[in-house]
Amino acid sequence: MKKRNKKVKGPLHPLMTYVVLIVITVILSGLLHVLDVQSTFYRINPTTLELVPNTEVIKSLFNLSGIKYIFTETVSNFANFTVLSNLIILLMGISIMDKSGFLQTAITLTTKRLKKKTVTFIFVLLCVLSSIFGNLSYLIFIPLGALLFYYGKRNPAIGIIASFAALSCGNAINAFFTATDSELLNYTLQAIQLEKGSYAIKTTAFMVIMLVAVLLVSYIITIITEGIIAKKVPKYEFTESELEEDIVTHDEKKGMLYACISAFVYLIVFIYSIIPNLPLSGALLDNSKVRYIDKLFSVNSFFNRGFVFVVTILFIILGLFYGIGVKTIKNHHDFCENLGHSLDGIGNMLVSIFFASTFISIFKQTNIGPVIVGGIASFINSSNMVGLPLIIVIFLGVVISTFVLPSSTSKWIILAPSIIPVAYLSEISPEFSQIIFRFGEAATMNITPILAYFIVYLSFLEKYNQGENQVKLGDSIKYQLPYSIIIGLSLLVMLLIWYVIGMPLGINSFPTIS
Repeated sequence: MKKRNKKVKGPLHPLMTYVVLIVITVILSGLLHVLDVQSTFYRINPTTLELVPNTEVIKSLFNLSGIKYIFTETVSNFANFTVLSNLIILLMGISIMDKSGFLQTAITLTTKRLKKKTVTFIFVLLCVLSSIFGNLSYLIFIPLGALLFYYGKRNPAIGIIASFAALSCGNAINAFFTATDSELLNYTLQAIQLEKGSYAIKTTAFMVIMLVAVLLVSYIITIITEGIIAKKVPKYEFTESELEEDIVTHDEKKGMLYACISAFVYLIVFIYSIIPNLPLSGALLDNSKVRYIDKLFSVNSFFNRGFVFVVTILFIILGLFYGIGVKTIKNHHDFCENLGHSLDGIGNMLVSIFFASTFISIFKQTNIGPVIVGGIASFINSSNMVGLPLIIVIFLGVVISTFVLPSSTSKWIILAPSIIPVAYLSEISPEFSQIIFRFGEAATMNITPILAYFIVYLSFLEKYNQGENQVKLGDSIKYQLPYSIIIGLSLLVMLLIWYVIGMPLGINSFPTIS
């Protein structure tokens, strides 16, 4: 009689983890609905600029209508999941850069004489700053981070983990005034008008503290990556040919020259089209907006709506002309085959995105996030704290809020009418209140699976996994925890020091009301 093979028990597969999260969310929504869990807070009427009481309640999916929603909306939610379509388009551009040899040559030329820590710091800094382009930066830098470390003869998982941490922090911290900052500023100004009739905040009001935060966070992420993560991730096995020293040949340098010249011409035309007030320029801008960043990234901006395609074309140009120069692309057949290189084996990624999009849509439908954030807003509004304790409470409130509601705008719409007036009465400036909010977001944006781009991070960890050890959802969060804890504490300490000393936040902007 043959003995049955014993199955090794281990943590749940990421897909099954999402299934469990979906089941828990549905049951939890039903339980909270029965318990009549709700929160009441104030919103600002944008027309009258008056406070309007608003009550958010839990929507139960643990009933017939909830089941109907799951079965009828799941397919459409997956089809409309912009992460999926944008990722596929961008991967075509990255494919041709990789397959043609452009990326390997470019990485070799730029990093060969640099120390590992220096390469990591520069890459992390670029990830943080790239948030000026919005969430698209996740889809660009996560796969590029994997290839950067792979061609550097290091585990690609290190690049994926570091890039996601930097991109998540960069979502909230940037030396540049981003489109998200502009949108938040509008709600900040509405909220301060409740206490003071007129109040002006310039886009340069945050530049000093944000610049310091960018450098500090980039350094912290580099130290954690090299000192903790690089030692934690499983060893990556390279073949002998992969470990051979990369030597850039004359033909490869010629290919790089072709690629750079063609990309330069493309970028000149593109950049000219986003400069306003020049002859035949500004064609990609939404000129109905006032701030330039809004002209670039508003919903109706041609630049914003077509940016994924613009970047993909740039990548294709780099890969194509490099391939022509080194003769890795000899005809249109080579070109077409190279376009699909990074899409090989994408099946697992598509399945992961399907379950993740289903979980996110179900969680949003239950309204659990806004109810929790509304409760936090109500607590802050009724608190009698001032000064340093108030800063700490606001910061921790945002940290919790971000975990259940990652969208910056959705959170600030709920929190601003409570935070801004309460802080103003404590002589904390509206500018500093918005910075507290942004710093609080940076602490937990990278550990919430509700973030749509978390699944991209998890999927690329799975893609570069070797052997039988599979990356679990818990592992992916575990890798991010050191970043979350250390960055969160560092930014909180930075806020407190900045407040006590009274250092300028930017041009004519201070933590307290002058």
